[in-house]
Parts: sequence; C-alpha cells; structure tokens
Amino acid sequence: MNSAAPENLLGLSRGSLERRFQAMGERPFRARQLMKWIYGRDVLAPAAMTDLSLELRSRLAAEADFSLPVLRSRERAADGVVKWLLDAGRGQAVETVFIPEAGRGTLCVSSQVGCAMDCSFCATGHQGFNRNLSAAEIIGQVLLARRELARDRGAAVTNVVFMGMGEPLANFRAVVEAAAVLTDSLGFNLSRRRVTVSTSGLVPQIRRLAAESRVALAVSLHAADDELRNRLVPINRRHPIAELLAACWDYVDKTNIRDVTFEYVMLAGVNDSLAQARALARRLRHRPAKVNLIPFNPFPGSGYRRSSQPVIDDFRQVLLDAGIMTITRKTRGDDIAAACGQLAGRVQNLVRSPLGAKPLETGS
Repeated sequence: MNSAAPENLLGLSRGSLERRFQAMGERPFRARQLMKWIYGRDVLAPAAMTDLSLELRSRLAAEADFSLPVLRSRERAADGVVKWLLDAGRGQAVETVFIPEAGRGTLCVSSQVGCAMDCSFCATGHQGFNRNLSAAEIIGQVLLARRELARDRGAAVTNVVFMGMGEPLANFRAVVEAAAVLTDSLGFNLSRRRVTVSTSGLVPQIRRLAAESRVALAVSLHAADDELRNRLVPINRRHPIAELLAACWDYVDKTNIRDVTFEYVMLAGVNDSLAQARALARRLRHRPAKVNLIPFNPFPGSGYRRSSQPVIDDFRQVLLDAGIMTITRKTRGDDIAAACGQLAGRVQNLVRSPLGAKPLETGS
C-alpha cells in the first residue's frame, strides 16, 4: 500500500486481501479478521477493529481507505422501490436500485459510469460511457444500501443483480472480484444463485466467467434473429446469436447452474410479433433457458413504445406452449425512473460503441 494514495480495500476478495496483508508483512489470516469487521459487523473504521494490533490499525488508517460512495439523492417509488444517486467523481453519478418483494430484496447495482454498448432501447446506453467502476465502488453500493435499509424499515438485501448502469462483463475483473465478496461466507454470504451477472452478449467474457465465478447468468437477448438483434443490440454484429447461445449452454455445463435467464424487452411493432415468438421458441426449446419478458419502460428520446398487454400475453403463450419457462416482469419503480432500462445517472465525456445503434421504425 502507498500512503500517498490510499487504496480502498472494500470489494477485494479474500484472496486479494490475503495478498495485500502479506505484502505488508502481516499474516494472511488478517484478511479474515478484516472481512468480519466490514461485512459481518458493518465497521469501517480501523480504530474500532479491536482484534487487530494497534500498529496494524494505525497502518490501515493511514494507508488504506474504507470510504463508501457519496450519496447525492434518494427517491422512493409508490411501490416501495428505492433509488440512490451516487457520486462517481468529476461530475459523474451512477444509480443503484432496491426492489422489495415478499420474502426477497433485490439490489440492482451499477458496474460502469454509463455504458458503451449503445443498445437503442436503454437510457443508460443513450448516456454513453465514461469509465469502469472499481470493485470498491461496486461493493460500496451494497454496503451503503444495507445501511440505508437498516435505518429505514429493516429490509434486507437477499439478491444482487449486476443489471444497473453498464455492461458488467466489459468491467470483468472488478465484477468478478465483487461477486467473490458477495458469495464469500465472510462477505455477504449470498448463494451464487442469488448473484446474477447480466450481459448484452460478450461471448469471450461469458466463457471466462464460467472459469472464474459460477454465478447466475442473464443475457439481454431482445430478438430471435441476427438482422433485428444487430440493430437493437449492436454487439450482436461481433457475436451473433448462435455464437452467444453456444457460450450460454457451455456456461450451464461448466458451472452446473440450472439455466440461463434471457431478458426480452417488449417493443411495440419491433420485436413483439408471433413470428418472433416462434423463432425464439425454436432457439430455446429443450434448452436450460427461461425467459423474462420486460414491458418497455419509456424514457425521453427513445423512439419506442411498450407492447400492449394482450400482445405480451400472446407472445408469452407461444413460449409456454414450447415448454419454455416464461414470466412477464412486473414494472417496478417507473414513477422515479428506476425501472429496467431507465437508469441514466449523470454521465459526461461520453464514449459510444463504434458498433452504433439507432431506434427502429415501429409499426402500429
């Protein structure tokens, strides 16, 4: 550690912390002690970590950082969803969302300031990309949310999904490190089935994730043919659907998860036809797959409309008839722009994907 530039130790996995302590001349078991204080007791001040030596506490106070993200604002939706706007420095901000349900509390965390994938129906993509978040900034979202919820109604975070701002697998190392803390018994002690990484389709990183993490996987599919998906999700031009699905089935085989979740935003007159439903059914039939149909959540300038409920129901029925588990995701938090696809934060100095994407013409 460098006293001139303290390193934020939040978000470091147990193995990484052990190596940090060894570099300081300390025994590796100090990592376990530190994790118990941070994640088990919610103590971030080294002076209060009483089973560490006075010398080590002083060194940690001088050479390490345990800061949480700075909270800019908090909003609560009518349905109980909470959204926090968190400072990301230099005028940037990211958003974190908590979705309460009966017996379950899902925290949706951001992995980047903005997103370069440029999916045409996503508010984050319209903002462009500024930078990756560190593992400390990702885990800091979880710690901050836990503190906020404890002061509120005592709601608990039972599930964490990397479905906030950014493409998680484009920030691979930090996301894998954070996922290790979430699933560690000395971290947040979540089952790997309760930690989900969502991707727009970065195939090489999906294969790396299978080797390094084994958490649940969700894929933003949104179309059943390459021509349409090329326009909705530009990364498809680099990794078309057949290549993407092959990586998904390999992921199931290598990690022993039950299935891959495919997210499908329902855009009126664009991807919601029965022909698309039948094509999707052919892609996923007899495979370890489930589908989340997501009614489109509008944002300014999107150029899209939400499919009607009867259209969504008919689309779902085609998939159900093919034996594919399919649910329609209930829209939550849309009155505070906290619903799926609406997170925009504040992003400056934009970088966009050279693949590009433009809203499609919609039918009636």
